[in-house]
Amino acid sequence: ACVCLGAAAAEVEFDLQAHVRSMAQAHQQQLSAAAGQPAPRPTRIEVEVGALDSRVRLAPCARMEPYLPPGMQPWGRTRVGVRCVEGSTRWNVFLPVTVRVFGPVVVATTPLPAGTELQPAQLRVIEADLAAERSPAIADPAELPGRVLARALHADQPLRESHLRPIQWFASGDTVRVIARGQGFAVSSQGQALTPGLAGRTARVRVENGRVVTGVASAD
Repeated sequence: ACVCLGAAAAEVEFDLQAHVRSMAQAHQQQLSAAAGQPAPRPTRIEVEVGALDSRVRLAPCARMEPYLPPGMQPWGRTRVGVRCVEGSTRWNVFLPVTVRVFGPVVVATTPLPAGTELQPAQLRVIEADLAAERSPAIADPAELPGRVLARALHADQPLRESHLRPIQWFASGDTVRVIARGQGFAVSSQGQALTPGLAGRTARVRVENGRVVTGVASAD
């Protein structure tokens, strides 16, 4: 399970796969939290690390550090950086990585067109690669009755948040409650919604003193 980076005088073994698995687990939790869903429990995470360019020669390094380059995610086909932070010569390389995160996911039992209002009889749960797309996969069929497909779904295709029309908690012009939370405090006030409140998305609200604030729509 180790990646060997060839060095000029020695070979340095580095368990990059374990680091990428940890990154993938954290990313999965972030995706699910952003969608307001519990994170599906992965059954396994597979990390396939590509080869370093054979022409690259690296100096020996006592301690290496993995990181994600800007714009990269530890999800699907991506890249991971590895830099030497303790050695005679500092270096930095990028490795191609494929991350597959397997876990329970809801699929349709038959092809369903856009506009379908989902019912339990149309759905079942299988194991699939959650990382095949960036949109969070849906793991619990109990939260789906009444939700409407925004785009068509093939039979046995994993259902993702991007397939569903967002829930609208309130309309533009409605009076809403605004809650601000911090370390050890919570403050609430009322305001008028300037944009529709779609679940998990940012909405703009004019509060009582006339200021316009933004927040995430989270409830009726």
